[in-house]
Amino acid sequence: MNAQGMAGKLQDQVAVVTGGARGIGLAIAQAYLQQGARVAIADIDATAIDEGLAELDAGEAAMGVRLDVCCRDSIAGMISAVEQRFGAIDILVNNAAIFDMQPVLEVSEASFDRQFAVNVKGLFFTLQAVARAMVEQGKGGRIINMSSQAGRRGEPLVSTYCATKAAVISLTQSCALDLIKQGIRVNGLAPGVVDTPMWAEVDALFARYENRPLGEKKRMVGEAVPIGRMGRPQDYAGAAVFLASDDSDYIVAQTLNVDGGNWMS
Repeated sequence: MNAQGMAGKLQDQVAVVTGGARGIGLAIAQAYLQQGARVAIADIDATAIDEGLAELDAGEAAMGVRLDVCCRDSIAGMISAVEQRFGAIDILVNNAAIFDMQPVLEVSEASFDRQFAVNVKGLFFTLQAVARAMVEQGKGGRIINMSSQAGRRGEPLVSTYCATKAAVISLTQSCALDLIKQGIRVNGLAPGVVDTPMWAEVDALFARYENRPLGEKKRMVGEAVPIGRMGRPQDYAGAAVFLASDDSDYIVAQTLNVDGGNWMS
């Protein structure tokens, strides 16, 4: 029940949010809890998991589990831990990702491989493993893949990251058309620029490659958003609740732009 004693849109559902210990992932976890779900935040950073659980302050309704999406044994262990604690998985938010940027002539093979390993391969095999668990449960499920506006367009300093997020959109479409036969609805979200602590690192990289003062790039991208500001983690929670709930039952294989008007498709 929510604070008003009414059943939420996700009442008694079990959700896993990868990369759930901070930022957008944690905001989505909080929103799911408020809508009556039990939530597992799965993250590679054990310290961040503890901090995230403390912030959620949800008692037995929330759990943390360490997850390395690049390791299939870790994925299997995460699923086993969640099923042991909560009995099933009804919702997966595939949010874990990494970011890097360089001019094309400076992209290293290590950076390229690492971004695809986490953002594409890790996302896919997490989706596959959880979808198998959902099929075994026999009641369908909902999977939400986090893409980005970077998956909708090229950007000169972010070629590899853009390619990984475009791949997420493509995988969302293909997996959705296959898994809907099993009652599993797959969709995606494409955030725009989001004001998180990571933007200090991003801004520093832009300052280096574009010869700008620190802080200028962040200010510029925020002002360029039609709504007039960068996104905040909580701006993505409503769309994530919608795609996980019965309200979106007839929506399949779509990636919803949540970006303040930055991109139209």
